[in-house]
Amino acid sequence: MPTRKATTTVALLGVLTSAAVVATALTDIAPTAAAASTTFTATADTHVDSSLASTNYGASQQLGVDNSPVKQMLLKFDVSGVTQPVTRATLRLHTDDVSGAESTNGGTFRAMSNTSWSETSVTYNNKPAIDGAVLGSLGSVARNAWYEVDVTSYVKGNGTFGIGVTSTSSNGADYDSRETGATGPQLVLETGGEPTPTPTPTTTTPPPTGDPVLVGAGDIATSGSGDSATASLLDGIPGTVFTIGDNAYPNGSASDFSTYYEPTWGRHKARTKPAPGNHDYVTSGASAYYSYFGANAGTAGKGYYSYDLGEWHVVALNSEISMAAGSAQEQWLRADLAASAKSCTLAYWHRPRWTSSSAHGPDSSTGPLVQALYDNNAEVILTGHNHQYERFAPQNPSGQLDTARGLRQFVAGMGGASLYGFGTIQPNSEARNNDTFGVLKLTLHAGSYDWQFVPQSGKTYNDSGTGTCH
Repeated sequence: MPTRKATTTVALLGVLTSAAVVATALTDIAPTAAAASTTFTATADTHVDSSLASTNYGASQQLGVDNSPVKQMLLKFDVSGVTQPVTRATLRLHTDDVSGAESTNGGTFRAMSNTSWSETSVTYNNKPAIDGAVLGSLGSVARNAWYEVDVTSYVKGNGTFGIGVTSTSSNGADYDSRETGATGPQLVLETGGEPTPTPTPTTTTPPPTGDPVLVGAGDIATSGSGDSATASLLDGIPGTVFTIGDNAYPNGSASDFSTYYEPTWGRHKARTKPAPGNHDYVTSGASAYYSYFGANAGTAGKGYYSYDLGEWHVVALNSEISMAAGSAQEQWLRADLAASAKSCTLAYWHRPRWTSSSAHGPDSSTGPLVQALYDNNAEVILTGHNHQYERFAPQNPSGQLDTARGLRQFVAGMGGASLYGFGTIQPNSEARNNDTFGVLKLTLHAGSYDWQFVPQSGKTYNDSGTGTCH
């Protein structure tokens, strides 16, 4: 069995300073006031616990977020008296000063459409959905320290705002609730003038990790509204955007790209690494696709290329040209994988090797690509073509469960085109959904990865988990 080349894991430390996410430890930082600042304390906060599903924690001095058992945090702020434009809105949380409050995953923060829940009565059994756009996330958090998340995209003036916090990690974090007083959750609004520069953390508190994010979907831009909903999700998620084919319906023409794709997913074009689909090739040679994406799409006519994200090697492939063993694409893939020194590998293209859809069945012509990836110990395959979401357990090229070396395939064709139904459920299919548009977010750690289905606003379906590299 081939062995992966030994690599040196590089710890990625730093503060994410994109507009969507600012997560900074705030111990001993001197503020620099450049705009009027008003601090609002939480009007309600609590957490819910799946292991004690009927218990209310509204009076607790601790807020927990975890994935085993599932704990979710709920925060509510009432903002009033704001008369000037909000230049920055910052959520501040303080970790509890107890052993175990620290964590490698401080949680993912999302807007909530339901703000009518009561701190004194909400439980896991009756909890509101955490259903809005992702506002930011925290990596590693230490005990007894302040952390910030930029929520400017959500809090733009007066009103009631709900923020929910979830985690995909079993290494949960604990924060102080409003019942503790001065270290309870705070919402700091800066209005008028220029926003205060983001503070630099001291060395006494570890900053969040900078592990790269890869996020996207396939089967995207049409005359409907699904693509607008998923593009709005991307607005709140930093990182590299992938597409997995059928980018612009119905014909992948220049008009389709300018009319449907450009106003939605097009605003993320600069950070997009696309792959083509059969609808892109309705226009001869996918010429409009290659013209629209330019160098980001690889060599015109080939459409396969690779790049690195942290300790991951990422390969974009083309299922609309020959994938046969010995083809130019298959030979290129094997050479590309052999040359990589990264410890983990992910590949994506349009047509799924495995699928339970009632529309397009499993595509065996992709088999040589799957075999090449398996031979080189790759971890993940992302595909589209079927307009739905499906996750498979790790499998070998024959479709047999293989927890040691298998490839985990996702069908992520929920980017905006009308959704398909399911037919016969295939072996090793672990999760499915066909009533929710969304994007698939992958956080690429050194030696592992987290996946998360992020649903369109107003929907509640979710699927998340963690996998390890071979």
